[in-house]
Amino acid sequence: MKLPKFMTKLSVSAFVFTAGALLVLGCEHDRPHEYGERRPPIDEVTADETGLGSKDVVSATDQMAQELLGDRDLNASRTQWLMVVDHIENRTSGNHFDMDIFLERLRVNLAKYGKGRVTLIENREKLHDLQTRELELPQERDDYGQTGNSGRPAAGARGIQPDYALYGRVMELPNRGTSYFLCEFTVTDLRTRQQVWTNAYEVKTAR
Repeated sequence: MKLPKFMTKLSVSAFVFTAGALLVLGCEHDRPHEYGERRPPIDEVTADETGLGSKDVVSATDQMAQELLGDRDLNASRTQWLMVVDHIENRTSGNHFDMDIFLERLRVNLAKYGKGRVTLIENREKLHDLQTRELELPQERDDYGQTGNSGRPAAGARGIQPDYALYGRVMELPNRGTSYFLCEFTVTDLRTRQQVWTNAYEVKTAR
């Protein structure tokens, strides 16, 4: 028996709808549980977050970069400051964590916005590591005139010497339910030992 035209269209629509629903259900089943949830911005604190977090890294380094690059002595200098970035000293209760992420983001900010005022110099330890791995070993002749590697890393160029060093320390004052953190950043003149700039980021967090 031939079906009416409207029933044929209805049957096709029902088939398409059912197939689409099954496809969606299958995809939903394959998706991770958190799929579709909004990833929290890095400059916000989540409800279950304790201690220092991404918001503090962003806030501290943005603030420090702005204030360092706005420093009167830096901007009055006729030459660029040649600066090496050192390390963060972790004096918190979780002192096994590497806090250098603060200085790394600050270094990136200075590289982006400090052109003409700050020249960043490679850390000496990192430079020596790169030279050891990447420079060719020098050739030496033995008593028989044969050449071979000396076994010693090639001495790289001495390069530009920094005039200033940027370093920091993070300290914590814990309480029963909260912790107060003091994140201190300092620039020291390597020739005179004078601390030419220092500033701090402070925050109290849940423990």
